[in-house]
Amino acid sequence: MRHWQASIVAMVFAGLLPSVGAAAAVNVTFVAPERYRDFRSSGSRNATLNQFRRIFTQLGTRYLKPGQSLSIDVLDIDLAGEYEPWSGRLNDVRIMRDITPPRIRMRYVLRENGRVLARAEETVSDMNYLMNPSARRSGEQLAYEKDMLRDWFRSRFGSARPR
Repeated sequence: MRHWQASIVAMVFAGLLPSVGAAAAVNVTFVAPERYRDFRSSGSRNATLNQFRRIFTQLGTRYLKPGQSLSIDVLDIDLAGEYEPWSGRLNDVRIMRDITPPRIRMRYVLRENGRVLARAEETVSDMNYLMNPSARRSGEQLAYEKDMLRDWFRSRFGSARPR
C-alpha cells in the first residue's frame, strides 16, 4: 500500500513541475581578461570579474523570464574614470571625467526553452554617467557600471519580473 501512495505523490508533483517553469539563468564567460583595457593586476582583475559575474547574475534573475537563459561573452571592460598617475599621491584613485565613461564590449545569446530569441555583439556605454546622482552617492564599487548594465538589461529584456 505504501508503494501505491508514493506513486500517487510522485505523479502529483510530476504534474506540477511543468507549470513551475525553469528559473532564468545567466552564464558569463570572460574572454581573454588579461587583455582588458582596465585591469592593473591579476588580483584586482579576479575580484572585479567576480563582481561583474554577480551583477550579471542578479540582473538576469531580475529581468529574464522563467525558462530564459542568457550567455554572455565579455570581450572588454573599460571602467568609469581613469587612473592619473601624474596627479601625485592619487595614483590609486580613479578620476571621473566626462570623457572616461564606463564601457563593456560583449556578445550575448538569449534563449528560451532552448530556442534562440536574440543574438548580438554590443558595446554598452553610458556617456552621461556623471549625471547619475544615485551612483555617485552610493559609495559602492562599480556603481556606474552596475547602473549602466541595469539600464541595458531593462532596455533589452523588458521590465523587472514581480518578486
